[in-house]
Amino acid sequence: MQPVFSVDGGHPSAAAPVLAVLGMGGTIAGRAASPRDVVGYQAGVIPVADLVAGVASPVGWRVQAQQVANVDSKDMTVALWQALLGAVHVQLQQPEVGAIVVTHGTDTLEETAWLLQTVLQPARPVVLVGAMRPASALAPDGPQNLADALTLAVDRRLRAAGGVWVTLAGRVFAARTVTKVHPTRADAFGGGDAGPAAWVEAGRVRWVAPPAPLAGEAADPRQAARVQAVLAAPRWPRVEWIASHGGADGALVRALLRQRREAMAGRDADDALAGLVVAGTGNGSLHEQLAAALAQAQDEGVAVWVTTRCPQGEVVRGEGGRAARRFAVTDLPPPKARVSLSLQLLWQAAGLA
Repeated sequence: MQPVFSVDGGHPSAAAPVLAVLGMGGTIAGRAASPRDVVGYQAGVIPVADLVAGVASPVGWRVQAQQVANVDSKDMTVALWQALLGAVHVQLQQPEVGAIVVTHGTDTLEETAWLLQTVLQPARPVVLVGAMRPASALAPDGPQNLADALTLAVDRRLRAAGGVWVTLAGRVFAARTVTKVHPTRADAFGGGDAGPAAWVEAGRVRWVAPPAPLAGEAADPRQAARVQAVLAAPRWPRVEWIASHGGADGALVRALLRQRREAMAGRDADDALAGLVVAGTGNGSLHEQLAAALAQAQDEGVAVWVTTRCPQGEVVRGEGGRAARRFAVTDLPPPKARVSLSLQLLWQAAGLA
């Protein structure tokens, strides 16, 4: 287990609740050679304890920082996700921990948020936060974003609701709706059709509507076993994400199927393909040649989920014509659908679906 650093402010009492801040790296912990450079930096350099020491702690809370990893989130792996899941899970077992904040890179932040929500379904708030400019920038956005995340995590309405949330640039999104929509802008995240769930303004949280409880850990008796299955698995089922487009002739799917056959025969060291998430055009429509290859994949035991490549909306199911569906349809966007399908396949194999 990584060491835990106390960075309390305001001399809270020993009985005060703990706000755990777990560091995963990212741009918020990044540094460049020049303060004018906001793209050529190295992510995951500054320790999370240093980040937390630079902002005020919420009154009446003991803040503790733990470095889980310090990486560029574009390089997220199953092992890193397991490390974070394990660290958050351990914190949630501590009765003195009232809320958790995770500092994280923005490139895969939406996937990590959805993973934490799906696997842990926490009854206490878990807030993910990142930055779009490194800490060395002339005007870094990380300190304010982190301060907002601490404010959000201890918000009384969120503490009653629990669940996994994301905040950047003063806007708040649920793990289910959050998505990165811009490569460089400070307000790089959106909430799809729903928009922000709240705003953090001058040290307070303004909700569009009171957050509904998102936790499910007490409702599903399989939850504890599911968590352990995810943490213990040496590999997660291999799920790839592809798209339909003009000229999509299915060759990529057929190549993946050849690899699957070789892997299952022990002639390929990579994991065999287990699932495919397909981002269809428009309302989940698929090029006819791609659809034929996907049907072959499904016949060979590959799970196929279809979603839309559109940045907003979801696939509307229909009965006939081009709305007829031969594959499962998900309302999740491709990055989160890939995470969910891999987890579902893992839990199915463990008898926990």
